[in-house]
Amino acid sequence: MGSEARRDRLRRLIEPVVAAEGLDLEDVTITPAGRRRLLRVVVDKDGGVDLEHIAEVSRLVSKTLDAHDDALGSGPYVLEVTSPGVDRPLTLPRHWRRARGRLVKVDTVTGASFEGRVLAADDTGAELNVAGTTRRVEYQEVTRARVQVEFRRPDDVAEDDGVDDGDEG
Repeated sequence: MGSEARRDRLRRLIEPVVAAEGLDLEDVTITPAGRRRLLRVVVDKDGGVDLEHIAEVSRLVSKTLDAHDDALGSGPYVLEVTSPGVDRPLTLPRHWRRARGRLVKVDTVTGASFEGRVLAADDTGAELNVAGTTRRVEYQEVTRARVQVEFRRPDDVAEDDGVDDGDEG
């Protein structure tokens, strides 16, 4: 079985397990890791995924894989269930919706590139605050969009009163 066919089979096997837990299956990858293979299962949901949810999904996926031992073929593997990284690409409307309030970099089909904060998102596009102006971008106009890593977001600044409370390490 080819790697793409195996990946598709794993996705079909894992997706119902993940969906039953109220999560979206974002990606399944298999990569060599020494003598083993790493099976990475990326899950997400509105509001994010906590560690307890990750642990439960990991247990359920592992149980499912054990029941279908031919799904990965022979040889040892390591299962990693995780949530998307903060700088993950925005490729689906739900990704944009989950990025509300986040700073994103957008590249468009016209070659334009800009950064803006996601204000709202629907099935066809998103509203962004770009340099103080609201701008709508339709998903079909986007060639690439990625959440930008911010160490201090604007809402963090509002909570900082400038007084050193001595509670930060």
